[in-house]
Amino acid sequence: MLFFLSSFYFFMSSLVSFILIMVFVAFFILGERKVLGYIQMRKGPNKVGVMGLLQSFADLLKLVMKFKVVFFQGRSWFSWGGVLLLVFMSCSYCVLYSLCYSGVSSKFWMLWFLVLTSLTGYSLLSVGWGSYNKFALLSCVRSAFGSVTFEACFMCIVVLLAMIAGGYSLTFLMSYSWLSFLVFPASYFFWVTGILCECKRTPFDYAEAESELVSGLNTEYCKVPFTCLFACEYLIMFIFSWLSSILFWGGAWMIVITLSHVMFFIWARGTLPRIRYDFFVNFMWEWVILVLVISFFLVLF
Repeated sequence: MLFFLSSFYFFMSSLVSFILIMVFVAFFILGERKVLGYIQMRKGPNKVGVMGLLQSFADLLKLVMKFKVVFFQGRSWFSWGGVLLLVFMSCSYCVLYSLCYSGVSSKFWMLWFLVLTSLTGYSLLSVGWGSYNKFALLSCVRSAFGSVTFEACFMCIVVLLAMIAGGYSLTFLMSYSWLSFLVFPASYFFWVTGILCECKRTPFDYAEAESELVSGLNTEYCKVPFTCLFACEYLIMFIFSWLSSILFWGGAWMIVITLSHVMFFIWARGTLPRIRYDFFVNFMWEWVILVLVISFFLVLF
């Protein structure tokens, strides 16, 4: 009986976390469109609801109800597997998020987070490869390799912070990683660069480079699959912003720091130009990994 009650409690806490994060995602998309509008000296959405506050919900309704002609878009069941895997990853992120605030946090929390992050490349490959589209195929190869590049950097930073905190539990990291961005400023810079790549945001949005890849992974998708891909991207963006406030700021002023990272995502999209793909990959493998390994040995000895 106790097992069923605890399982029900974890399920409900995860469901509430998912709903709250998705509501935040809806207003995050609206806020991004408004901020980008003012950056480009124009007005954003302002027609649906009061000051355009219901624009995201109207867009969701339009995407879900949109009609698709049979055989108009060619996709295999492999692509559906990629979309479902991405949705599973996003829901798993919400489960880990809810566990942090339910009083049950595993001492290997960050390792489980690494395991989930490692599934990103497989989901992106499935989404692009199953689309029967050369632009989507090139986009998924770019995204998967960029994800692997970020995961190598991510792993080094997590190990480095775990050595300082004394464990991989989020409780240890919140207690002992206070202002660690001042101790390792290069690691914080590499982390922010990596999450921009992981979330496919400018200037590292190689999966959705409109100038050469049309819409990238989303080229052959519409209705519910497109909504899932779009929403999961913003959900992962929020999770990484929240995690950044814990890893480098120790959880202090968590809401303010998380929203600051979210605003940084929007500012980067509205101002920074896209960087060449080969420059980014060479920089990450030749310099970032080298600096992190040297920092690792300095802390070790």
